[in-house]
Amino acid sequence: MLNSFSSVQLDYIRLWFLVQHSLSSFRKIQSHYASLAEALQPNQLPVWQSLGIHKNHLQRVQDSNTEVEQRKFQHCLKQIEQSSDFILIDIDAAYPPQLLPYTDRPPILFGQGSPDTLLQPQVAIVGSRKPSPHGRQVAYDFAFYLSEQGFYINSGLAQGIDEAAHQAALKHQRTIAVMGTGLDQTYPSQHQALRQDILSNGGAVISEFLPNTPPLQHHFPRRNRIVSGLSLGVIVAEATLKSGSLITAKIAAEQGKAVFAIPGHIYGDFHQGCHQLIREGAILIDHPLQVIEDLALPTQWQSATKKPAAPENMQEPIGIPEHLQALYQQLDWAGQTLDQLALLTQLDAAALTSQLMELELLGLAMQQAGCYLRCRSGK
Repeated sequence: MLNSFSSVQLDYIRLWFLVQHSLSSFRKIQSHYASLAEALQPNQLPVWQSLGIHKNHLQRVQDSNTEVEQRKFQHCLKQIEQSSDFILIDIDAAYPPQLLPYTDRPPILFGQGSPDTLLQPQVAIVGSRKPSPHGRQVAYDFAFYLSEQGFYINSGLAQGIDEAAHQAALKHQRTIAVMGTGLDQTYPSQHQALRQDILSNGGAVISEFLPNTPPLQHHFPRRNRIVSGLSLGVIVAEATLKSGSLITAKIAAEQGKAVFAIPGHIYGDFHQGCHQLIREGAILIDHPLQVIEDLALPTQWQSATKKPAAPENMQEPIGIPEHLQALYQQLDWAGQTLDQLALLTQLDAAALTSQLMELELLGLAMQQAGCYLRCRSGK
């Protein structure tokens, strides 16, 4: 539960509330103004009109100073405080860096549980809501193996494949759920216990949606861009030709992520979506080790993650010296060049190489093929 909001968080939430989750309107306004505080001044309505903001959002701005609308917004803030353990806006150092390259990244992430989990190496496992028993078992087995190797398993808390993947990753306390509703709700409702298990085992549940946002059909394809964006790669465990998980695979491919598909019986309807993905270029896999090999990730951090669980079923926190935290936040699990890191951190060459050397000595970073990347979760 949150205790308070910063002024910048309040500006983000207010604008997000006014544009009702419209990414295009939010980005138009954000890019036009030096600060959101300026954009939210009462006299800015003509500027919003000139930017081509939708008439529904303009009407909300006009009504925002009425007593009814002010009560609605205050109620929304109270619900956020009650349902969220953390808020990440896309200018925060703790915002997941793997989402930053995408123009359609969520400006705000509301979360429960541990925000540090979002910075860990993740693989998404998605698939049918009504899988075959075989498909459910395959999703469970792949999630179990990959989470044992140190990956967090990212999925959407849906029935079927998502559910099996979360349940398996819970065995190693490494799973993250991305919601298609506000955090004040659980969809489907029968997964309330699963959601609580994720939170009590060091995981996280996140959403870009404000409280009282219902499970509308178009929210789930939108949710899927976060699932894939957070992950190093996406595994489609089982899918029919009409499965929504094919949308996730398409988004992942557009994001430049590795897409993996598990094949099945050639006459089985349950597997036709995976077979179609393979024909379109997805990587065929029949063992989870192939995912690690195809992602070409270093293996040094994997053995380091295989250690007894911390007390009370919680994973040990990342311990990073304060002066190295900003650089560490910019490192990912795929690797970046010195030039890329210099651009992101604004450090000069001497300071950058010095800090990278410190991270290497601490076992928090490594160099591979001319790129620098994280190699484990720290101590």
